[in-house]
Amino acid sequence: MTEPETIPTGTPPPSQSAMRTVWFVAVIIFIDMMGIGLIMPVMPSLITGLGGVDLARAAEIGGWLLMIYAVMQFVFAPVVGGLSDRYGRRPVLLVTLMVLGLDYALMAVAPTLIWLFIGRAISGVMGASWAAANSCIADVSSRETRGRNFGLMGAAGGAGFIVGPAIGGILGEYGERIPFIVACVACLGTALIGIWSLRETLPVQRQRSFSIKRANPMGSLIQMAKMPMVMGFIITIFFLQLAVQSEMTIWAFYGELKLGWGPREVGYSIALFGLLFALVQGGLTGPAIARWGEIRTAIISVVFGIPAYLLFAFAPNGAWMIAGVIVGALTGFAFPAMQSLMSERVDDDAQGELQGAIASAISLTSIIGPPVMAGMFATFADREGFYFPGAPFLLSVLLIVMATAACAWTAWRHIRAPFQA
Repeated sequence: MTEPETIPTGTPPPSQSAMRTVWFVAVIIFIDMMGIGLIMPVMPSLITGLGGVDLARAAEIGGWLLMIYAVMQFVFAPVVGGLSDRYGRRPVLLVTLMVLGLDYALMAVAPTLIWLFIGRAISGVMGASWAAANSCIADVSSRETRGRNFGLMGAAGGAGFIVGPAIGGILGEYGERIPFIVACVACLGTALIGIWSLRETLPVQRQRSFSIKRANPMGSLIQMAKMPMVMGFIITIFFLQLAVQSEMTIWAFYGELKLGWGPREVGYSIALFGLLFALVQGGLTGPAIARWGEIRTAIISVVFGIPAYLLFAFAPNGAWMIAGVIVGALTGFAFPAMQSLMSERVDDDAQGELQGAIASAISLTSIIGPPVMAGMFATFADREGFYFPGAPFLLSVLLIVMATAACAWTAWRHIRAPFQA
């Protein structure tokens, strides 16, 4: 039988330099997520306008746009992580942020759906930079601060989802291209500031050679499979993120079709989720882990997804959706708790590889999820046959159950202490 793993303690408190790095990387993640949030409220009108299609068909096209983004991120996340292990975190983060800004400019003037697909493909490649960002956090974090710092990254992403959709919803009332321009300026401006503000966190002696055999989706996952506990949590994250694809894919279309929402209401609802998610991950993750430990926190957090998606599926009005958002925000504890457990069991020079593997697993869900969720929505939302546009959210409930089982099984097999009296 596998013995419980022991965790070293007694690491020193973080330095001021480390905390400056943590906060600036949080800003990068904030800008990245804000850009995604900015364009979400205007996607239904943009797609229907460029494609000349109805809302149900636009949802399917939106699903394919998400999928092409995810395919590119799936392929390039381990490459970006591997490059950050070879050349350092700083150049990778700054270059990807600059190119992402230029890509938003391209999408702002896209004349056809084809150009929009090209823009989303480039976004997927550059969006893979979060593997380097999380590796940067692992570089400067101690055992005691790792969970808190990863929680801060989640909070930064959540905050981006507060500002981005809220602003995007307002700007979308005046022009569906304006949010893309704002995202472009934000990315380029942050990259320029980073040239002077961001310091390298990976010492030269810890940099390792780049290997394409390891820096690919399957190669990085195969490496992580050699550590069963790490792979178990990656599987948990896979199911959890696959469930989230129902929100990412159909939220705006579901709100407009069933609840009569426009860009402003869609933006505000996403912003509310971002606010609550930021509060959970940024303010409560550290105390929760300190009180219950990483694994208990992760399991309890994942379970909250079940009532949240049930509320979404059967929502008769906006109040039910808001209630689901409030409950669903409590799933925000899970990812930083599992990330902390995985990061401390991987060598320092392989943190980029770990984050690349996690990014690949998440990207894989974004390849599978959007066409499945959008297809289910289109099937049950066209009023031909059985009408139930909330069907994708019911599928998410099943996926959350599977994530809970995977998390609990992994903990039972490899970390016995949380289950002992």
